[in-house]
Amino acid sequence: MTAPFELTDDSVVVIIGTGAGGGVLANELAQKGVSVVSLEAGGRYLPEDYVNDEWESFGQLAWTDPRTTSGDWRVAKDFSGLPAWIVKAVGGTSTHWAGASLRIQEHEWKAATNYGSVQGANLLDWPIDLAEMEPWYDLAEKKLGVTRTNGWPGLPGNNNYKVLEKGAKALGYKEVHTGRMAINSVDNDDRMACQQTGFCFQGCKWGAKWSSAYTDIPRGEATGNLEVREKCMALRIEHDADGKVTGVVYADESGAEQRQAARVVCVAGNSFESPRLLLNSASSMFPDGLANSSGQVGRNYMRHMTGSVYAVFDKPVRMWRGTTMAGIVQDEARHDPSRGFVGGYELETLSLGLPFMAAFLDPGAWGREFTTALDGYENMAGLWIVGEDMPQETNRVTLNHDVKDAHGVPVANVKFTDHPNDVAMRTHAYKQGAAIYDAVGATRIFPTPPYPSTHNLGTNRMSEKPRDGVVNKWGQSHDIANLFVSDGSQFTTGAAENPTLTIVALAIRQADAISGMMAKNEI
Repeated sequence: MTAPFELTDDSVVVIIGTGAGGGVLANELAQKGVSVVSLEAGGRYLPEDYVNDEWESFGQLAWTDPRTTSGDWRVAKDFSGLPAWIVKAVGGTSTHWAGASLRIQEHEWKAATNYGSVQGANLLDWPIDLAEMEPWYDLAEKKLGVTRTNGWPGLPGNNNYKVLEKGAKALGYKEVHTGRMAINSVDNDDRMACQQTGFCFQGCKWGAKWSSAYTDIPRGEATGNLEVREKCMALRIEHDADGKVTGVVYADESGAEQRQAARVVCVAGNSFESPRLLLNSASSMFPDGLANSSGQVGRNYMRHMTGSVYAVFDKPVRMWRGTTMAGIVQDEARHDPSRGFVGGYELETLSLGLPFMAAFLDPGAWGREFTTALDGYENMAGLWIVGEDMPQETNRVTLNHDVKDAHGVPVANVKFTDHPNDVAMRTHAYKQGAAIYDAVGATRIFPTPPYPSTHNLGTNRMSEKPRDGVVNKWGQSHDIANLFVSDGSQFTTGAAENPTLTIVALAIRQADAISGMMAKNEI
């Protein structure tokens, strides 16, 4: 074993974050013989540590450091300190994700070209396309064990799925199945098949769901080329007189400041913490923050157009039994402006436990209408809407200098306001979700507002031209050759699909690019 590495070792790649982007990148580089130090703000929890209880698990895994929220979205009113639920632990939000693993469609890579000018939207084509990404998607699907790919069967359908399927088919929908999920449907990769426990968001106690916490990270460590430093919060990235990054200053578990020297720095802290770190690393040479000559760091925050529809029936459904999100209707995930909006959306099964259902069904509500809805919990079925929202320059992460974290560093303020296209799409999706449940005899239907838990994208977006974004097609910052972004913040547009598969595919591809650039001494 060669790890641990010296703080002064300037031959290492420092990766900030160990989730779907950072965790995969760390392992891929370690497998290629590259020395990696991963800084993880949270602790390490493995399947035996996960808790099958929603509130207790939230306390164990969630990032509850202070953040602030602005804009006219519902989350700013209902959950102002929690603009999104992301995980603070080794494995990042790959611990909490549902497992849905869908490829971004061909037309979505070139949204500006295919959708045309959309007033108020800051649309841009990705500098890559589906043809370029297909071999990397192949590798990602094999890594994650995605059902309905590579000969792996789909997961079984629970009652929540059966209700959705019957209603969707009654409406004439065709693309209805139990999804492409990074959850083992058979024993695979030294991990058992899904046991249908239903606590997918609380960390999979069986290890059936892929998470970098117990796959990529330990495998990278086993090479001797990866050292993970947990409970180490990155504070700022430093650079030399030539503008090359030289190291990362972080607070260790005791709160003491340390500095790890670096040959390359990769930022993979999610779409809030990644821009926050770049902005907090401002210097006299980079007064607006690192990689920000375009002024685009923190801008174009996307979280997907979301919402939920729940329905009550006259017989028990017990939607909480079985995989949380193994069910999808994909027919609406097309670009068809005749519906009154550009882009499309997916409808995916979703069950919440009773504690979260009480909190999120109608935040702050009480009274007979609300309590009778909870009385119908056993007879309830539910779905989640996930669609392409429009990037807007004004939807952004900035620093709130009035609020500091435990280390005295300004926190992220997340400003978000729906674009009219998002509103039109959500209205259409609520109608279709209700129609699905109406078709199978629902007695009550509840469209619910978006949760704070969602997909965080954009804020350090990829662009062909430096003036339009933050990083190039490899996730390499336009301004600083040895600084990379390795998470969902590099997304140019959001597409309709759950993003993790694409984050993983981009990380595998980026590892290939970084190791190649290092071998040629380009970085």
